[in-house]
Amino acid sequence: MAGARITVAGAGSIGCYVGGLLAAAGHDVCFLARPRIAQACAQRGLRMTDYAGNDVHLPKPQMIETPETAFEGADVILVCTKSGDTAAMARDIAAHAPSAQIVSLQNGVDNASTIRAEVPGADVRAAMVPFNVVPEGAAHYHRATSGDILIEAGPLPDFDTPTLAWQQVDNIEAVQWGKLLINLGNAVNALSDLPLLTQLQDRAWRGLMADQMAEALRVLSAAGIKPAKTTAAPPHLIPHILRMPTPLFRRIAAQMLTIDAQARSSMWDDLKQRRRTEIDALQGAIIALAERYGRQAPLNARMRALIREAEAAGKGPPGLTPADIRP
Repeated sequence: MAGARITVAGAGSIGCYVGGLLAAAGHDVCFLARPRIAQACAQRGLRMTDYAGNDVHLPKPQMIETPETAFEGADVILVCTKSGDTAAMARDIAAHAPSAQIVSLQNGVDNASTIRAEVPGADVRAAMVPFNVVPEGAAHYHRATSGDILIEAGPLPDFDTPTLAWQQVDNIEAVQWGKLLINLGNAVNALSDLPLLTQLQDRAWRGLMADQMAEALRVLSAAGIKPAKTTAAPPHLIPHILRMPTPLFRRIAAQMLTIDAQARSSMWDDLKQRRRTEIDALQGAIIALAERYGRQAPLNARMRALIREAEAAGKGPPGLTPADIRP
């Protein structure tokens, strides 16, 4: 699909970062964006930086505010919305670009199936974004952790750029469950109001993350789901690694993931911006499985309840301690 026109549906942190790099590498990319994002990019251009010191500036990104114009002539659509907005975005795609290839660059495990239901017959690919992107002021997005995008195998344009690689895989559902386990930590980070690196240096915080993941792994086992490895360690070992003494954890973690001091979770940013989070697509997915298979997930349920309280309060990340969070 040489010369494909790419539309980024949802110009948030991931959409602007990934789409911006593709555009800077010479792809024909436009962004379906809110007015605030479009105006910031019109004034400053779009800037993408990362933990390795790369700094890419796109002077004039194509920011479009209406679906019918953004999707016109699209060959590939990268869906980067929050999970709760997937069905509505898919209906816009069905109305304006039903023959486009669609790639879901979203958290959670159900988005690709939601899109397929709304756009029958479309070539829909699930993908997994392993890294964290945080906004660093208007029209500036910073990638704070390492990893390559994994995408469901099949014919695709060459999306690789000098600072971002894509890898095709045959087990995307298992990969998505593996990433969901890691993403359970998003709520912990959001509730703590701490940089992720600072949080990971504290054994009490790591123990909370470990207990939540171990609980989720038991639920997945009951459901017959085998999550794939999305870090250097297989999922069942990660809780044990998190519980290690801090000096040993630091040595092992340094081999698993590169992370800089600016890294925070997207859920932290959602609370900070007074936006709805993706808690139902993450902890909610574990709780639903637990109910279906007669298991308990009290720590995941506690996380969901606290995030919903923070959303309702509208005061940003609450700055809780591990003792505050444990049920």
